[in-house]
Amino acid sequence: MTFATRVFQRPSTMTAASTTYMNLSIRVVALNTGPVVRRPTRKVLGVPRSPVEPPLPGPGQESVWDYPRPPRVDATNDRIVIELGGTMIVDTSDAVRVLETSHPPVYYLPRHAFVPGSLEPADGRSFCEFKGAAGYLTVIGGTVRAERAAWFYQQPSRGFEALQGRVAVYPAAMDRCLVDGEVVRSQEGDFYGGWITSKVVGPFKGSPGTHGW
Repeated sequence: MTFATRVFQRPSTMTAASTTYMNLSIRVVALNTGPVVRRPTRKVLGVPRSPVEPPLPGPGQESVWDYPRPPRVDATNDRIVIELGGTMIVDTSDAVRVLETSHPPVYYLPRHAFVPGSLEPADGRSFCEFKGAAGYLTVIGGTVRAERAAWFYQQPSRGFEALQGRVAVYPAAMDRCLVDGEVVRSQEGDFYGGWITSKVVGPFKGSPGTHGW
C-alpha cells in the first residue's frame, strides 16, 4: 500500500525557561451610560499595558479570555469526529477539554477511541510547564500518514491526571475535525492545537503579533 504523507512541523522541544508567560488581569469598567465593558489587559515586567478587547460572548458561547492560566481540564459530552484520508478514525463522546487563557479549547480523546492501526509512535518530545513532558504520534487514515500530528502525556503533571491515556490531534493536519457536527477551524501557529468553533470567541493566540499574550 502506498501512503501519502503529511509532515506537520513544530518545535521539538519547549521549556519553561524559553517561554514567557504573562499574568492576565481583568478590569471591569462601569460606565454611567451603556453596558458594562470587560477589558482584559496583559502586563509584562517593563512593558506597558497592551489592552485586548474581545467581543462579549453571546448565548451559549465562551470567551477564551475567561479561561484560566494555569489551564483547567473540563469533561465534555460533545461528540467528536475526526476524519483523515477519507476515513473516520474517531467517533466518541468521551472527551476532555484543556482551557487556557487566549487559546481555543484543545480536545483530548481516549486512545482506544481511535480505530486500530491509526496511531503510531513518532520521534520527538516537548515540555509544557503545566502539563509536563509530551510524546508524539503519527496519525494514519486511509492512505494518508500525518506525521507527528498527535501528542499525549504519558505521565501528566499533578492536576492534569485526567489527560492520562488520552490523545490530542492538530486539526490542521486532519481532513476534518467536528464538534457536535460543526467543522473545526484550527488555531493559527505551528505549535498550537486549539479547536475553534462557533461556541468560542477570541481573539485567539497564534496569529502574528500575538505570541506575547
